Amino acid sequence: MTISNPHTQTITKDNTALRHDWSSPEVLRLFNLPFNDLLFRAHSIHRQQFDPNQVQISTLLSIKTGACPEDCKYCPQSVHYDTGLEREKLLPVEDVVAAANAARETGATRFCMGAAWRQPSDRNLEKVIKLISAVRETGMETCVTLGMLSDSQALRLKEAGLDYYNHNLDTSPEFYSEVVKSRTYDDRLDTLKNVRDAGLNVCCGGIVGMGESRTDRAGLLVELANLPIHPQSVPINQLIRVAGTPMESLEDLDELEFVRTIAITRIMMPHSVVRLSAGRTEMSDSRQTLCFFAGANSIFYGEKLLTADNPEAHSDKVLFEKLGINRKNAAAESAA
Repeated sequence: MTISNPHTQTITKDNTALRHDWSSPEVLRLFNLPFNDLLFRAHSIHRQQFDPNQVQISTLLSIKTGACPEDCKYCPQSVHYDTGLEREKLLPVEDVVAAANAARETGATRFCMGAAWRQPSDRNLEKVIKLISAVRETGMETCVTLGMLSDSQALRLKEAGLDYYNHNLDTSPEFYSEVVKSRTYDDRLDTLKNVRDAGLNVCCGGIVGMGESRTDRAGLLVELANLPIHPQSVPINQLIRVAGTPMESLEDLDELEFVRTIAITRIMMPHSVVRLSAGRTEMSDSRQTLCFFAGANSIFYGEKLLTADNPEAHSDKVLFEKLGINRKNAAAESAA
């Protein structure tokens, strides 16, 4: 499904026109640009909207792991696949607060919590709301990813003070059935609408390297950019091939193709924070550097992304020092 949007552009406070009328052929033409021309264009836009030497840091914690009823072919937490992952109950408040404090001390300004549910029950939602309140008391921004949400659940999270809700589209509408069958694309779009209508900030992106074509990567970006409001955060994940999942034997996505995807994300959604998310353990410093130049300005700190490995904070600090990149502090984050 392609979003039908009567508004082709939004005019922002700085008189920037944000487009919502992209087409796949147009995006494919961006993919086909000479690499240097594409990066120059993306970096020029990035520099107009952001400090090119500043990166926002988030940390992601799995607060309820395993036994998810969904059949996402990339996910080790799905009950459909034998990945050796043990099912865990919702973490207690004190454990989550300790993790949030540790994340803040390493420079993170946003603390993201993920639970392996198709959709939270109202009872479980209230438990998560207690975690949100506790994390907010540490001074961190809060984000959760809990699966699908009803309109009333989204409003309840907004009333509780949640800052961001993450719900990815994963891929293009055309390739989606090759990845997930237990939830429709419209289900995802409905949740995003409920989140937007509640007044929450949206964190929404996708995964590349799942065997999709370049046309599918273009299709994903079209869907994201043609939403009524561009997601405030756009995580671009590289597939982590987990043993036991149907995607464990897929070939790696070409490194420069990944950088191209980051650059085009920046061009199409110039005001959004573009996050290098899953897969950074497989990325060289040089590749990440190209991504920062192309417009990525957020990463996840921490040794784990839900259940997957992630570079240690020390490694990222060393790279930032080499590049002269500063971490975005909490005060700047609040003012943005």
